[in-house]
Amino acid sequence: MVGRNALLLGFLHVILVIIQYAESSYPYPDGTGNRDLSIKASHILRSNGVAPINALAALTGRRSRIHHVTDYGADPTGRSDSTDALEQAIVDAFTSPVDGHLNEGVPNLGGSEVHLDGGTYMISRPLRLSDISGGNFMIHGGSLRASDDFSGNGHLIELRSSSSSSLYEYITFKELMLDSNFRGGGIAIINSIRTTVDNCYISHFTTAGISIQDGHETYIRNSFIGQHINIGGDDREKDFSGIGINITGNDNAVTDVVIFSASIGVMVQGQANMLTGIHCYNKATALGGTGIYIRAPGLTQTRVVNCYLDFTGIVAEDPVQLHVTGSFFLGNAFILLKSVKGVASGVNIVDNMFAGDYTGVPIVQLDQSNAPFKTVDQVVIERNNVRGMVLKSTVARGSLWKNGTTWTLDFSKVLLFPNLIPHVHYALHAGSASSFPRHILRSVSRNRVTVQTDVVVSATVHVSVDQTTVGGHI
Repeated sequence: MVGRNALLLGFLHVILVIIQYAESSYPYPDGTGNRDLSIKASHILRSNGVAPINALAALTGRRSRIHHVTDYGADPTGRSDSTDALEQAIVDAFTSPVDGHLNEGVPNLGGSEVHLDGGTYMISRPLRLSDISGGNFMIHGGSLRASDDFSGNGHLIELRSSSSSSLYEYITFKELMLDSNFRGGGIAIINSIRTTVDNCYISHFTTAGISIQDGHETYIRNSFIGQHINIGGDDREKDFSGIGINITGNDNAVTDVVIFSASIGVMVQGQANMLTGIHCYNKATALGGTGIYIRAPGLTQTRVVNCYLDFTGIVAEDPVQLHVTGSFFLGNAFILLKSVKGVASGVNIVDNMFAGDYTGVPIVQLDQSNAPFKTVDQVVIERNNVRGMVLKSTVARGSLWKNGTTWTLDFSKVLLFPNLIPHVHYALHAGSASSFPRHILRSVSRNRVTVQTDVVVSATVHVSVDQTTVGGHI
């Protein structure tokens, strides 16, 4: 008994030394220089059993901005509903001390975090960030799974507010595994600025893995997204639905992301978006799928760079300023330009690789079922290499040797747009002809070029054509 009391007294002495050191090291919130800190601390320790660090935090007003959800009663085994506990952790994080402000008065929460402690948590309704404005905040480090009664119209995490203004800035979702349990979507980012989704795995959604609406500068990177977990060749592929990433807004970027099952891999409905290093094998084109669907007719302003379209292609409606380069299209995957009002302008499809099964699939195709393309302006499709598919381009060259007076070269199998050759260059090489024949470009029609001489001559005609126009109309 004596030894136990001595041990207890020694423990309390160490605590008081720590607290007295804190008294001399930290200013008091009220600035009074109160010397009763040790008495208050010893009283708290004796009566409530509060740990020394917590007592120090309570007395100095300095508490950690990392909120561990297990401290709020969340069940890391996923057996019981943890929605209330996770929501309270988020609310507490948003009431952290403010370190100045970010954009337009958004409070800087100083790197406040909600830490999932490596657990799996079942939730029965969307986790929505508080209607309190805030920024510099992160949720990370665990898994969320929708319960069987989760609302089918919601997302597991929803960054949305009741205000029409942007309440959130620099919010990060990192190292999360989200299982929507076929009860809705993964993450909804609405009217937020400078949001990051990093190293996340999102599955079993029915609507969208990630949905972006309005806002500005959402960056998605190093993530894996799919409705059904597979590595290709899934017997359920014809039934895949939903959208991996749905972007309705401007100035966003998706980088180094795999979409492994969804009806549409990435849907873009906005301008100035950047897609880089995306691997889409979400659903084959032959089964009705699309890898990247760009639905911003009339003003596209989208760049697709260094992507891998694996048996599924790209669709762009009335593209205006679209750049596709450095990408690999496998398994008859192709690019479809879809006419809405018949406009294609400022389109670059260059320096890509296409590989197919030698069944005659063109690498770039036109869908003119709604309306024919009438305005074709600065469309450049060139320098693509092709194996097992049909090359299509806006630039073509050809040569023809003949002994006669008429040479006709047909470029209709190569040129993308029908009956459109605004620019022609040709040369007639007569070789050993004893006379100097007069020659003329006789006609340009249906993507055929005819050159004619005034006398019979043995000659080779070299022709170069270009569909690239400035302010052109068909």
